[in-house]
Amino acid sequence: MTEENLCESCSGTSCGQSSEQKSPKEQEEIEQRSVEGSIDRREFARSLGRIKHKVIVMSCKGGVGKSTVAVNMAMALSLAGREVGLMDTDLHGPSVPRMLNMEDGVVKTAGQIILPEQYEKYFKVMSLGFMLRSKDDAVIWRGPSKISFLQQFLREVQWGDLDFLIIDSPPGTGDEPLTICQLIPNIDGAVIVTTPQGISITDVRKTITFCRKIHIPIIGVIENMSGLVCPHCKKEIEIFGVGGGREMCEDLDVPYLGSIPLDPIVAKSAETGKPFVYEHISSETTFAFQRILPVIMKIQDDAKEIPRSENPLQ
Repeated sequence: MTEENLCESCSGTSCGQSSEQKSPKEQEEIEQRSVEGSIDRREFARSLGRIKHKVIVMSCKGGVGKSTVAVNMAMALSLAGREVGLMDTDLHGPSVPRMLNMEDGVVKTAGQIILPEQYEKYFKVMSLGFMLRSKDDAVIWRGPSKISFLQQFLREVQWGDLDFLIIDSPPGTGDEPLTICQLIPNIDGAVIVTTPQGISITDVRKTITFCRKIHIPIIGVIENMSGLVCPHCKKEIEIFGVGGGREMCEDLDVPYLGSIPLDPIVAKSAETGKPFVYEHISSETTFAFQRILPVIMKIQDDAKEIPRSENPLQ
């Protein structure tokens, strides 16, 4: 059987030979349909419809501090008087429970819905980490299982009335980030995290391309671990260099939100389960983060004001 006859006899949507004959735009449409399937988008609108703003924290590079930025962004918004939710969507390395000292958290349900955990009095949190029997359990799933779980995760977790939902995305541009961005309605934009060195910048540039290709607005780029503030003399030491994030933003014409120094208090705050913007309010790292926060708080929603519900589950 020739390759031509082989392609004529198959459905075409999963055949590698058939895919090679399609234009990139046609192949992208096929892949998008395979992700979305027969999803009823009204279900996601119901579960997420009482959230005014949705911000996803992203990076193609692992280890740049996405979760640190997401956790402290949620805390800072909460301390500023906003109703906030924090969604940890990293299936293979859900670190938010550890960073908030919530590893003993369990999933609470009410009928067919899942209720987020409350981080003290500050904000709501949901993570796959709450669903694992042990913190040492490994999630060993292929793509279809991950997509199916995220669909259920987004559909069944009921956040109620929120001003902001901060979404901590796993690294990369694969199944998880793509599914999240396609299924969450009306994402306000992405905050992209990088570190200054070239190897990180090279990968993070791909995140910007990813956002542009799937039409996610880019709020801006944060350069994390940008110099070390010496705890003794308070001078800055360029361990990973500085300025790489700003140069990338100028080159790709995206907003530069600012830099956060490499600081031992960040590691300490993760160990104690207290976000550094709360635990160390007078540190230079907190001041650096506070200079970034107003950009997030000024996000404007083009839709009409969402009326508050007396029942947060409605």
